[in-house]
Amino acid sequence: MPRFPKKSNEENETGEEELGGQMSFLEHLDELRKRLIRSMVFVFVAAMFCWFVSDRIYNFLARPVQHALADAQQHRSVTIAGLNGQVLLVPLSSLNPNDKLRFVFPDPTRLGTASIPAGASVAARVDKDSQGNVGLYTDEQLSAGNEVVPKDVKLPVDLTKGYDKLPDVNDKLVVTTALEPFALYVKVSLYAALGLSVPFLLWQIWAFVAPGLYPHERKYVTPFISLSTIFFVLGAACAYYLIFPPAAKYLLGLGQDFRLLLKADDYFDFIILLMLGMGLVAQMPAITYVLARIGLVTAGWMLRVWRMAVVIILIVAAVLSPTNDVPNMLLFAAPMFLLYAISIIVAWICGRERRAI
Repeated sequence: MPRFPKKSNEENETGEEELGGQMSFLEHLDELRKRLIRSMVFVFVAAMFCWFVSDRIYNFLARPVQHALADAQQHRSVTIAGLNGQVLLVPLSSLNPNDKLRFVFPDPTRLGTASIPAGASVAARVDKDSQGNVGLYTDEQLSAGNEVVPKDVKLPVDLTKGYDKLPDVNDKLVVTTALEPFALYVKVSLYAALGLSVPFLLWQIWAFVAPGLYPHERKYVTPFISLSTIFFVLGAACAYYLIFPPAAKYLLGLGQDFRLLLKADDYFDFIILLMLGMGLVAQMPAITYVLARIGLVTAGWMLRVWRMAVVIILIVAAVLSPTNDVPNMLLFAAPMFLLYAISIIVAWICGRERRAI
């Protein structure tokens, strides 16, 4: 009878480890259930923590649209009726001292104790106060219900910026039901919890797929989770600081001919999903690291398919971009092109052939 050489203890241990990684279908389902339960519990605990600071999270997320609204308000033109009766839209910065015009209030405004409705008008002139500052003053009495605004009252207008009725742009974010603020804070807390839970969720995903990998491939968990977390934060920050402000400016610019009432729930859905979406897109280098380490992708292959990658990136940017103009779409695509270049470098540094030991 043929004799076979006995396996060494190291080979036996390796074989047992690989056999131990084999699981039946029901065992896979049980493992998936455990991972899902742990993930949901962790997200729930994180959401409870975020609930107590939800007002700060709200203010942080609302800041970009506040700045965009303030900027749009500074560059706003006002409706005036010239002395010849022609109605014009005139930038306030174009007015000069001693100019006379008929000012039309674009929004409800308070002058002292009088409430001026939107659309009311008053004869006005450009003049200087005692300190030499140029302003817009009423040139006649204005009746507002039971109140009368006398002549020579300064209108709440900054001629160097724009119509300045609303000191707080927050009232542009509106809610329509009594329960909507509560639901909004719950939503903000939940999304913030998902962001905080990214490292734990990635670890759970890795732990679920690890049994299907070779033993040496399971050691990549720490670099993968670290890279994923870092690039998720960078992607969300890119969406918050670089992508959203010009997109909001463009969208608000389209609404200059309308009275904008921004629904708070719609706005937060938009900016949170945008940040989460860019955070997920930014996982490209981390995923490339794992695939390169196990030998599934190489830097050469990524360079060969760069044309296809460009097309896919532009399609993703068109889907993620809230506007239909090319500059904003390219603004979304630019970080993805950079991530693809970084992924090529990662694959070049970390790439190796797939092996079974």
